[in-house]
Amino acid sequence: MRKRMAVLAFLALAVSIPGARADDRVIPRPEDFGNRPIEITADRLSADSVKQSVSFEGNVIAKQGDVTLYADRLFAEYSRGAGAIEKIIAEGNVRVNQQDREARAARAVFYNLEQRIVLSGGADLVQGGNTLKGETVTIYLRENRSVITGGEGGRVKAVIQPKGLPETREKKGR
Repeated sequence: MRKRMAVLAFLALAVSIPGARADDRVIPRPEDFGNRPIEITADRLSADSVKQSVSFEGNVIAKQGDVTLYADRLFAEYSRGAGAIEKIIAEGNVRVNQQDREARAARAVFYNLEQRIVLSGGADLVQGGNTLKGETVTIYLRENRSVITGGEGGRVKAVIQPKGLPETREKKGR
């Protein structure tokens, strides 16, 4: 019975409230990001009300706002008092997408209330054709910034693509 109550409570947290019409939408303030619902789908779910946690396995997809996390396994810890997920640990083929930014790693920890994602285990970040690689990529969602540390020999690697040079138009035959 307790397990069933925990699953129902968690699922109530994960269900999104239907959105308003497009012209009535309000852009959320950065401080509200951690208060948005998290929708998680997977092949299997296992809840533990004593440990206040839920595990997901197989083709896991977690969405919050415009951020989508993909992984083989996901472990979510929630606070009974706050009624919110505090931390998500994702393992296996981890990928995080947000707008034109994609990060990949073996493991990620998402701190919901801080809106911070730490990817580790040989992480890389691709945005707008630019590639950044290191041991750890930290994404600060509220601040729209990232920090890359470590890597091969303790160094990071960046490949920055030019935005484009002014085109010179040469016409043949002239």
